[in-house]
Amino acid sequence: MKRHNNNKTIDDHPSISLTEIARMTDQLQNIDEEETITVTVNDSIENNLRVVDVTVDEPNVTPAHINNNNQGNSGPIIGYAQAPLLPLVKACAPLTHILHNLSFYVQMALNETPEEPPDGLTIDESAAIRLYSMEWKQPHRSLYSMLNYTINNDRQNLPYYYKYMKLFLTGLVKLPCHPPLTVWRGVTKDLSAHFPPGASVTWWGFSSCTTSLTVLNNNLYLGNSGDRTLFSVEAINGRAIRAHSRYITEEEILLLPGTHMIVQSQLNPAPDLHIIHLKQIIPDEVLLEPPFKGAHIYPENQRQWYRMKRFVIPLALLIALIIAAIILGSVLGTRANKTSIINSTSVSVCDKPFEYKGSYDTGNYPVSTTLGYFTNDKNLDAVVANSDDNYITLMLGNGDGTFIFPGKYAVGMSPTSVTTADFNGDGKLDLAVAHGDDNTISVLLNNGDGFFQTPTFYTVGRSPQSVITYDFNNDGRLDLAVANYFDDAVCILLGNGDGTFQTSTFYWVGDVPVSVISDDFNNDNKKDLAVANYMNNTISILLGNGDGTFQSQKLYLVGDSPRSVASGDFNNDKRVDLAVATFTGNTISVLLGNGDGTFQAPTYYVVGSVPSALVAYDFNNDKSIDLAVANWGGGSVSILLGNGNGTFQAHVDYMIGRTPVSIISTDFNNDQKLDLAVTNYYNNSINVLFGKGDGTFQDQTHYMVGVYPTSLISGDFNNDNKLDLAVTNYNDSTVSVLVGNGNGMFLSTTNYTVDINPTSVTPADFNNDGKLDVAVGNYYSNTISLLLGNGDGSFQSPMNIGVGQGPQSVLSADFNNDNKTDLIVTNQIDNTTSVLLGNGDGTFQSPLNFIVGGGPQSVTSADFNNDRNVDLAVVNYYSNTISVLLGNGDGSFRNPVNIGVGHGPRSVISADFNNDNKQDLAVTNFFENTISVLFGNGNGSFLAARNYRVGSRPVFLISNDFNNDIKKDLLVANYNDGTVSLLLGYGNGTFQSSIKYAVGKGPSSIASGDINNDSKLDVIVTNKESVGMSVLLNGCN
Repeated sequence: MKRHNNNKTIDDHPSISLTEIARMTDQLQNIDEEETITVTVNDSIENNLRVVDVTVDEPNVTPAHINNNNQGNSGPIIGYAQAPLLPLVKACAPLTHILHNLSFYVQMALNETPEEPPDGLTIDESAAIRLYSMEWKQPHRSLYSMLNYTINNDRQNLPYYYKYMKLFLTGLVKLPCHPPLTVWRGVTKDLSAHFPPGASVTWWGFSSCTTSLTVLNNNLYLGNSGDRTLFSVEAINGRAIRAHSRYITEEEILLLPGTHMIVQSQLNPAPDLHIIHLKQIIPDEVLLEPPFKGAHIYPENQRQWYRMKRFVIPLALLIALIIAAIILGSVLGTRANKTSIINSTSVSVCDKPFEYKGSYDTGNYPVSTTLGYFTNDKNLDAVVANSDDNYITLMLGNGDGTFIFPGKYAVGMSPTSVTTADFNGDGKLDLAVAHGDDNTISVLLNNGDGFFQTPTFYTVGRSPQSVITYDFNNDGRLDLAVANYFDDAVCILLGNGDGTFQTSTFYWVGDVPVSVISDDFNNDNKKDLAVANYMNNTISILLGNGDGTFQSQKLYLVGDSPRSVASGDFNNDKRVDLAVATFTGNTISVLLGNGDGTFQAPTYYVVGSVPSALVAYDFNNDKSIDLAVANWGGGSVSILLGNGNGTFQAHVDYMIGRTPVSIISTDFNNDQKLDLAVTNYYNNSINVLFGKGDGTFQDQTHYMVGVYPTSLISGDFNNDNKLDLAVTNYNDSTVSVLVGNGNGMFLSTTNYTVDINPTSVTPADFNNDGKLDVAVGNYYSNTISLLLGNGDGSFQSPMNIGVGQGPQSVLSADFNNDNKTDLIVTNQIDNTTSVLLGNGDGTFQSPLNFIVGGGPQSVTSADFNNDRNVDLAVVNYYSNTISVLLGNGDGSFRNPVNIGVGHGPRSVISADFNNDNKQDLAVTNFFENTISVLFGNGNGSFLAARNYRVGSRPVFLISNDFNNDIKKDLLVANYNDGTVSLLLGYGNGTFQSSIKYAVGKGPSSIASGDINNDSKLDVIVTNKESVGMSVLLNGCN
């Protein structure tokens, strides 16, 4: 089908064989969509159907000795390896007649893949994995579902996929085998009869699994009723594809075709819930041909973690895990303690100690925000469209830049854009929302009290992405304009003035319009339109006739993948200009207007990574328009101050959170200065940056260090009474030392090479010379590196000392009461802690090893039983426990007592949180997005945990008094959403709800101290993924 737009002929989509699509779709009609579930670690842009088997007849498995309807289509997967290794476009060419609009998704995958993908993959290899992870628009089948269907049911057509499989599997096998772990996969069917204990099982398709147990009590997934089967798989060669997936917030583990397992056990812990425990083994025959010579389907080395059987789950433990999961929904996690070396002097108490951009939770995957006085109380409110849960969120403003959350409203499917205006002339602001998945917009009329009426729906084009409102026909009534993604068109809905609208009228624009704005481009006092066209790198200008109709478009080339457009008079010539954010070009394009509806050639300005949205305002009050750009890939906002002549200064970036997708500006706190609000797609939040009126915004400072910084400490390394910093950098095996200048700033970084893959660092004076030294744990080389300090901020060459396997955390204390500093190291691989008693001269005795739980990650020391001997608490990531080892005072420890905590504990600290002179514990719970506080009894035992919600994937925490009220507070690093959570303490062991502060990507470690000598505790955070460090200065007055 073609449609004509004046002289332009537009293809609906790349050529597809409708017969082939119909044949494939008919074959899949026996798939019951109601019987699939979605098991996700985090919410994502769409339901991740890969973590279930779409073909649930025998969920992609062939149990040996069991009748199976697909036996004719099972057997080793061979032949594809002989296909040539091609770029993704050519590798997918044989599939264009099978998969609807494949070329569109191929290009999208390539556009979204970074130029230097992680793990040493090529762009095409990484994009092939990303393409596998993508969901097609309904009703069309995605690549992963069609590929798995063909493997399981239609092997004669599998050769069509060979070229893609060659590229896809080449990328997958380059990823390291994940160390053995238990993964989960579910089906809303009772399959227990097909999996008797002892049976051999082969899963022939690609099997996406999750590491999360939260699926058990989530009605969106397995639910709490009906037949359900949950597979618990002890996997040995899974590949973690998160870094290459479109679902970058999920801890997805992909099992390769031909995964061979033995059924270990079954249990039925709840009505209609069937648990099947599977253990993967290496098969005797080749079930999946390696994609190239020398490729390893299974672990190539024989390190101990691949030989150990610590992941075997006996029946009792599995029952305990399941019951805990059903009751709690998920489980807990922890990591290591780094101590601050500063005690704050008395200053005023405050409840928001850090200069801050507020962060507020919304629904799932917020994509658009609009502002208005929805309750007529003179305080600006916000409405956020949440694309993944079909709701809009109303957030009422308090007038000081903060918001409360009164409720949400159901609208259509996948809301993509929201705008506000008074559509029925009653003096109250109403809403219009575009819905990407049901081809409608909804209009919600306002009651004036913060509540809205039931939405009225209007049909528009396919996949509406952007909606705006203006009076296009000059009748005094507001109209709507909508950009429709799949129609290559905008549609106009003229308003009737009573809150209703007329039928849509369509106007053709460029390929895949994603954003539309309106302004008067030719100075005729009639509203015109500008549309960003994502796929053909253009914007469309449609001049208005003043009667609600528009002239044919004129196209202007801009940068790659234009995503958002804004207008303003950038050169003060009283003519409207345009600025366009180019999503894959990492630039903005500025087109100066000629005043007659035409524009000059664009000028390009570099901004942050993957700009997704922009606004144009005067942020520094110089009467020249400036720009603010939300950068999806960089997790930042770029500010470009205008010079008033159409040019702009170099961008200044502010870290804001993960994947900012929409940005707006107004004065949120009534200080007559423009602020910014940004929606963060994968954070499920909005962030507010308060403007200072001079073009700058409140923000933390960033410093570059080594590659993948993992651990951070502070100390005075050069004896100038100013705090310095030391950071371990995992990927380049260095320690970065930053010397502080006493005003909150740090001098240039000096790097010291240590052993392989440093993970943790601790400071102390190991040789009693009055100068701070550091000890570093090196994961891969099974050593610690000792760097003796020279007292001037520099260090001597490292001395390496062997410890256990996989040292993860290192801590210093005096364990044998000889006034000499000792060391303790947690060894993740051999499940031990090593104690190294110090000789007082910078050398140590041979390590003493103590068995603890599985996968020890973090250790803290304190006197838990009040006997004046130092004790230990170790969190065990794999066994979900804390091991408490009471000290004997001579450097030895009693047998550990294990306390059950959550799933994957990562970090633990000790302090007296309730002021009873007994040491308590706090633990981060990685998979629950919480922390747990356990009160100590003073005899070495602890009470049950109390949980507090924090950000996504907490990995590290510290405790100190950040607001000067002499009560212990907590600060938590949240890896997935690029924030830290502050929980202010009441002094009785309980804490206030968390306040979140945006930092860099992948915060991994925190330290606190007074770095600018103002007697207030400041915070430093290492950011693993953005390869840097953030500083938050304390602003308590």
